[in-house]
Amino acid sequence: MTILVTGSAGRIGKRLAEALLQRGERVRGFDLRPSGITHPLYAETPGAFDDAAAAGAALEGVTAIFHLGAFMSWLPQDQDRLFAANVEGTRRLLEAAITARVRRFVFASSGEVYPEGMPESLPVTEDHATRPRSAYGLTKLLGEELVRWAGRSHGLPFTILRFSHTQDAAELLDPDSMFSGPRFFLQPRIRQQEAFGNRAAVSALRAADDGAPAMVMARNEKGRPFRMMITDTRDMVAGLLLVLDREEMTGETCNLGATLPVDFGTVLPAMAEITGWPLRIVDLPGPGVFYETSNARFRILTGFEPAYPFERMLEEAATAWRAKRMS
Repeated sequence: MTILVTGSAGRIGKRLAEALLQRGERVRGFDLRPSGITHPLYAETPGAFDDAAAAGAALEGVTAIFHLGAFMSWLPQDQDRLFAANVEGTRRLLEAAITARVRRFVFASSGEVYPEGMPESLPVTEDHATRPRSAYGLTKLLGEELVRWAGRSHGLPFTILRFSHTQDAAELLDPDSMFSGPRFFLQPRIRQQEAFGNRAAVSALRAADDGAPAMVMARNEKGRPFRMMITDTRDMVAGLLLVLDREEMTGETCNLGATLPVDFGTVLPAMAEITGWPLRIVDLPGPGVFYETSNARFRILTGFEPAYPFERMLEEAATAWRAKRMS
């Protein structure tokens, strides 16, 4: 069996490729960037997902596909790139997969296909309405529909997994992290909101900034701390591996991620204590982020149980923080 992993240079894709290699599978990576993986059973096809020639070359001899690669951005100026990579790129891969008669196409969708910022009910299950509020979420929902069309029209065996927000544990206390920097640290959050053009948020955040490094606890306009799902990369990889050989997952759409949400009101004081940095509490305009996604369907179908809850991730993050400060 040869398994294609798109996004093989990414956080989840590289870990998945390495895990498949450890199982003795032959793996091919497909990404714009090299993964850095060196293994006798590993090869890479460089290229963009919406490049028909590159997609065809990547699919030669492949029996299963994990389509994890995507372009992620929430900036208005990046919408052309979003749709090219995530919609047209998925269509190109599906065309090649149909031609290659692959036995399984696993598509990494996103919780952003739901209205995560304004859920109609909690927890958010797979039956919740799909009403994305970001262009990124829209591209993933369009990708889902393309995958289902390939299943209906061409008999392509597929599984759709709606990914929770995912991070490596060590990133949680890294101000330079793409995700945790603006989520938990004041000055990176100011820079992020400036890039988004959110003037009211920038004003509220700047009022709490005295120029010194600080953590930030984001709350909504009524003072409710944010709450969301954060999943360890290793748990996402473990879940993906469970899908490959389970026929009962063919045609399924499932949420994949942590079991419990992360409440900022609880975890931010603990994170500030680890760093020794002051914690600034900022009430931001609007309803804020407050949701919980259910992984119950996936757990029932596969026996999946996350091994790295947020508390365990934070312990590892604290170790990484202290090691960095001592180096």
